[in-house]
Amino acid sequence: MTIDCLDPVQMSTFWSALLDIPVSSEHGDDPNWATVGSRSGRLPRLTFQRVPEPKTTKVRIHLDVQVDDIDAARHQVENLGGRWAGVRTDYDEGVVLVMLDPEDHEFCLVQYFETSSGG
Repeated sequence: MTIDCLDPVQMSTFWSALLDIPVSSEHGDDPNWATVGSRSGRLPRLTFQRVPEPKTTKVRIHLDVQVDDIDAARHQVENLGGRWAGVRTDYDEGVVLVMLDPEDHEFCLVQYFETSSGG
């Protein structure tokens, strides 16, 4: 997945820390590109591409990041430079927080509740 942004290094640093996936060195010192993960890895690969214009509207695709503790994950996002968008949705199976990365791209933190099997 490639994400347009103003600062590829800042974005790759944020997402690398949040997803616990290393920043790749495949772009060398090119300030216009940065990647988290690798083409051959088993983990998601996110590439950040510098564009001149800032994000102005809601993105039509977003990432859902599954977490074990929604409150701890929210604090981690905020400590990394992201923020909560103020939207929380509680479902029978879990809770979703809409978050924003440092350039205001929307993504969701999702905590599923443990369910017990009958039987």
